[in-house]
Amino acid sequence: MNYRVLIADDHPLARRAVRTLLEGEEGFEIIGEADNGEQAFAKCREMSPDLVLMDIQMPGMTGLEATRKIKQLHPHIKIVMLTVSDDVADLFTAIQNGAQGYLLKNMDPDDWIVYLRGLLDDNSDIARQMADRLFHQFRSVPAQAVEEAKPHVLSAREGEILTCVASGQSNRQIAEQLMITENTVKNHIKNILSKLSLDNRVQLTAYAIRHGLTQYSQKQGRK
Repeated sequence: MNYRVLIADDHPLARRAVRTLLEGEEGFEIIGEADNGEQAFAKCREMSPDLVLMDIQMPGMTGLEATRKIKQLHPHIKIVMLTVSDDVADLFTAIQNGAQGYLLKNMDPDDWIVYLRGLLDDNSDIARQMADRLFHQFRSVPAQAVEEAKPHVLSAREGEILTCVASGQSNRQIAEQLMITENTVKNHIKNILSKLSLDNRVQLTAYAIRHGLTQYSQKQGRK
C-alpha cells in the first residue's frame, strides 16, 4: 500500500528535501505540494491525501491554522507538523488543532521514516525526545489539580494503558508488558479516547502528562 502524501512548506528547498527523502522509500507517494496554509487546505479537499507534512510557520494562513481547518472537514487525514523549533507551546497548539505528530527538521532522516511508518500504521507516539520534554515541562502539577483531573471514568486496566502511552510505549510494548494482545491494546485505546473526548494518542499523551496522570492510581480492581 502506498501512502499518499502532501507536502506543505513555504520554502522550495525544504519541499524538495522532503520529497527526495520520501521518494526514496517504498510505500510513500507524493501527490502534491503547497507553499502556504490556504493551498494546503484547498489541496486536501481536492486530493484527500493520507498524510500531510505541514510546516508550522508559513505566510498567510499558518500551518497550525491550516491543520485546524483540515481536521474539521477531513478528520481521517493525518497531519505531522514540521519545524526547526522544539517549543513545547507549539507542540501543544498543534495537538489541540488535531495534529497527529511533530517532527523536527534537524532530526535524522532515518528517524523520520521510522516515525512516519509507525504513525501511518497506527502504532506510534510522539517522538521520544518530545515526550521527554513534555514530561519534564509538566511533571510539577499541584496534587489538587491532579485529583480534579483524574479520569475516574477509566477502568484500572485503561488507566494502566494510559500510563504506558504517556511514557512513550508502542502498542507492542504495552501488550508485552501487560501480557495482552496488540488488538486488545488498540481496543482499549479507542475506548479511552472516546471516554476522554480526544481524537488520537498524541492528544492522549499530552493530556496525561499535562494533568499529572502518568502514574494513574491502580487501587481499583481491573475491569
